[in-house]
Amino acid sequence: MPSLYLLGTGAAVSDPHRTTTMLAVADEASLIVIDCGGDVVQRLLAAGLDPVNLTALILTHEHPDHTSGFPLFMERIWLLGRRAPIPIYGIQPAIDQARRCFDTYNTSTWQGLPARDWHEVPYEPGALVLENDRWRVRAWPVVHPVPTVGLRFEHLPTGRVIAYSCDTEPTDAVVELGRNADILVHEATGEGPGHTSPEDAARQAARAGARRLLLIHLPPGITDADLEPARRHFAATELGEELGRYDL
Repeated sequence: MPSLYLLGTGAAVSDPHRTTTMLAVADEASLIVIDCGGDVVQRLLAAGLDPVNLTALILTHEHPDHTSGFPLFMERIWLLGRRAPIPIYGIQPAIDQARRCFDTYNTSTWQGLPARDWHEVPYEPGALVLENDRWRVRAWPVVHPVPTVGLRFEHLPTGRVIAYSCDTEPTDAVVELGRNADILVHEATGEGPGHTSPEDAARQAARAGARRLLLIHLPPGITDADLEPARRHFAATELGEELGRYDL
């Protein structure tokens, strides 16, 4: 059975109990992590997941709250015993940012440090990120101040679908990547350049025909009561739970 883990649900500034938005999708044979703007290894451990078994890391864009934890991720996964190469997928600006962050540190004495196996994702609608016997992952450019992609995860053994808007204004790309998704994970930082309000996220979920909407990248102070206007457009709208696990 595939599961979605919300390793972090906060915007760049959020409530004290929320860290930066980071996700994972997993089943009994795979673990894919999305973004590392905080201590993603700590969040994986807190969620009961083994970071050493990581299948892939996907980077959605270059902003600090999505990439700045990459050096710490590499250090901690190495200290935990990972020796196999780390497959890392992302559009070129995101990959470049992670490389720059990592290269600021002298790791020449870190014996057995896993190799970074970089895979550039084309910045185009429906671009294939990765495909194996468990998952097919595709990416769509969305609307943010820097190049950014949303993601669609198809779990091949079950046909279940998890979609993720990433940081974006309302856009047809999210409707496309979220089409008939079992869960649409959508940012809800608030209305403004490069972001989306909960109400507009609900409109997107309704247009996409998604079954459930989880709101993440949350601003400070947001409560369940604030979702009443959104639920008029899409009843199955929820605030994402920090370290929440959602089985499909």
